[in-house]
Amino acid sequence: MALVEYKEEGGIAYIALNRPEKLNAFSDEVSVAFCDALYRLNDDGNARIGIISGNGRAFCSGADVRQRQLRAKEELEKLSSPAGRGGNFRDPFFRSANSKPIIAAVHGYVYGLGVRIALYADLLVAARDAKFQITETPRGLDSTSFWMMLHNLGAGMFATDVALSGRTWTAEEAAKHGLLTRLCEAGEQVTVAEGLARDILKNPPLAVQAVVAARRSMLQELDVKAHAIAPRGLHLTDDFRESATAFLEKRKPVYHGR
Repeated sequence: MALVEYKEEGGIAYIALNRPEKLNAFSDEVSVAFCDALYRLNDDGNARIGIISGNGRAFCSGADVRQRQLRAKEELEKLSSPAGRGGNFRDPFFRSANSKPIIAAVHGYVYGLGVRIALYADLLVAARDAKFQITETPRGLDSTSFWMMLHNLGAGMFATDVALSGRTWTAEEAAKHGLLTRLCEAGEQVTVAEGLARDILKNPPLAVQAVVAARRSMLQELDVKAHAIAPRGLHLTDDFRESATAFLEKRKPVYHGR
């Protein structure tokens, strides 16, 4: 079974996260498969636009806590080094030679990495049952890049609210703060995304790609800035490990600020 499905039809590449039994949580393997799907979109001569969705009850519940966040400290240090792989899926968005537009069609849980994918996508369609959360904050990780992207989209103090509190927010809230392209009924997110895709396909591809390239350049600048000002090593703290452990043990975490 493919962890990330890919098919092209009528100029549209359909990319679907396919780990439904784990709510499409990102393991290292899913991260690699997702990168491969984005690069495949870039290289696909028949595809001019992509739609990213998730199979099952969720779009993406974030990182696989057991595999990605409870590694040995030595492994975490190695992965965070310049030579480490870290499973970073962001590069395919920024290194897209063709600058093909991407629509995220989300539903259910849109947590952590799921939020990041949704914000990197050029257009965002959300079903009314979608629930968003920047899980990095309650996990003890830095959420600066999330705050910067939300603020850049005009979310203002709402961005600060959800980044500091780590609370969930609804699709209706996202629409209210201008974060969505379309709000739709549950189960219709991919169909609505297809409608947007077909409207875009009516236009000359070079004109479309020019806008996409400019947008991704701006996002990359924000990402680089967030990385430059962000604190280092939060994934190596005791609080980070305590949060992940408490999550798996279904208990209230105890933090000590170290």
